[in-house]
Amino acid sequence: MPIKTQIWTVGAQPEPLKGAQLASEQLLEDMIVTAPALLSEDWMLIGRQENTGHGGRIDLLALAPDASLVLIELKRDRTPREVVAQALDYAAWVERLEAEDIAAIYKRFCPAGDLAVDFFVRFGVPLESDSLNQSHQIVIVAAELDASSERIVAYLSERDIAINVLCFQVFQCGEQQLISRAWLLDPAETPQTSVVGKPGTPSEPWNGEHYCSFGDSRNRSWREAVQFGFISGGGGAWYSNSLRMLAPGDRVWVNIPQQGYVGVGLVSGVATPAADFQVLHEGRETPILDVVTEANYHRDVVNDLERCEYFVPVTWTHTVPQSEAVKEVGLFGNQNTVCRPTTPKWRWTIERLKERFHVT
Repeated sequence: MPIKTQIWTVGAQPEPLKGAQLASEQLLEDMIVTAPALLSEDWMLIGRQENTGHGGRIDLLALAPDASLVLIELKRDRTPREVVAQALDYAAWVERLEAEDIAAIYKRFCPAGDLAVDFFVRFGVPLESDSLNQSHQIVIVAAELDASSERIVAYLSERDIAINVLCFQVFQCGEQQLISRAWLLDPAETPQTSVVGKPGTPSEPWNGEHYCSFGDSRNRSWREAVQFGFISGGGGAWYSNSLRMLAPGDRVWVNIPQQGYVGVGLVSGVATPAADFQVLHEGRETPILDVVTEANYHRDVVNDLERCEYFVPVTWTHTVPQSEAVKEVGLFGNQNTVCRPTTPKWRWTIERLKERFHVT
């Protein structure tokens, strides 16, 4: 149904705030550029009003932590149906952008910036060229959405087209205006489940093997992951959502970015927030944060279900210390916490890792 929000004052006589309008949608775009968290704390803006070369301009372009692109279209004067069609047209252009094209877009957006350096500062992980623009998503920003457009977006989403709508509403509170936002589809319920190559590159059926990027040594320790049997991710919904695709019995291969592959094991439970996750320690079940000491595990946001660390229990089949990580030219790499790759490189990677880890 069309998204609507209401805000009330708090007191003995609650009163609803009156709806208002921004002076212009240009103001909304300016606000987003100034404060990108209005859209998402998980994205890094890299472009604005970028010319597609086909008579159109993309309102905003962003990068997600896995180096996938986010195409953001503001409704402006177009009808909702028109903006959905326009966004799909732009997505066909975005899909074919190469690394040098994306770097040039960022240079126009931030002339003094360096994409690789700024990406590392923003997300705390290196920008791997193999991961850049392996996938993309469409986000439509609008004040409201008609029922027909909602059906179109839902239809596309159900068929694995990564598209969503973010609705903003403005309210008047005395001399000040307030703005609220609501997603049409809960981003937490639609994690990216697969990684495929760019258009024109071969793909194949998923081989049933899961990939895990175990990064950011400040917030998690591989030695403790081996000792207590887990993988984890956190710091924002983007980092933890993909852990939910794992189910007991799944096999997962763990890669530490820039270091190499360090282990493989079988999942033995489901993704659980840090406050509720327990491990066996000295013969009894103990809260994980009571026994891990080598990293932070986002302790400062342990009660924030969107930003806290999530843990998945794993029974390890084979592990090696980080200093002995397997790193070879041609092995698959990606910055998703968990994904299901469908590229030939992933099949070859598994075959090679089975040899190195002596796993059948």
